[in-house]
Amino acid sequence: FQFMEEEVKKGRQVYVVYPLIEESSTLDYKDLMDGYESISRRFPLPEYRLGIVHGRMKSQDKDIEMERFIKGVSQILVATTVIEVGVNVPNASVMVIESAERFGLAQLHQLRGRVGRSHHQAYAYLMLPQDKKITADATKRLHAISAADQLGSGFTLATNDMEIRGAGELLGEEQSGHIQAIGFT
Repeated sequence: FQFMEEEVKKGRQVYVVYPLIEESSTLDYKDLMDGYESISRRFPLPEYRLGIVHGRMKSQDKDIEMERFIKGVSQILVATTVIEVGVNVPNASVMVIESAERFGLAQLHQLRGRVGRSHHQAYAYLMLPQDKKITADATKRLHAISAADQLGSGFTLATNDMEIRGAGELLGEEQSGHIQAIGFT
């Protein structure tokens, strides 16, 4: 929060991304609604302006919130991955990804790509739970995204992703697997 405050005071903007909108009884991840409340307490009006965007919002409401962030009216945007593609806010310099172990490499790469779109130094923070064991695959994904250079790293990350998840099935429902030759008649 202190670093976010320093960046906002420099005139920069911040994204904070959560994997869930609301608390789940089956998944133990930080959620957007709880996060928004915490951030609102730490960054109160009128000094700070926050926006919120998630997939359950009406399109018109999402557009309004995004426009406020793009124009610099909101300094901090609390969101789910709806901001992962197609958002260009050159003034945004910080991306905080809560429960980063929950996201795939492609999502992490896309989210990280929302910052660093100008001459300002950009930062991406991958937040992990302190009290939860992270899977071996999640650890590999986090190491891959941390080691990858922002520019031109898409192909390298795709290769890493295939090594971690496998190639998937040509026919079937699995999203991971091994490359297999399949004959058609």
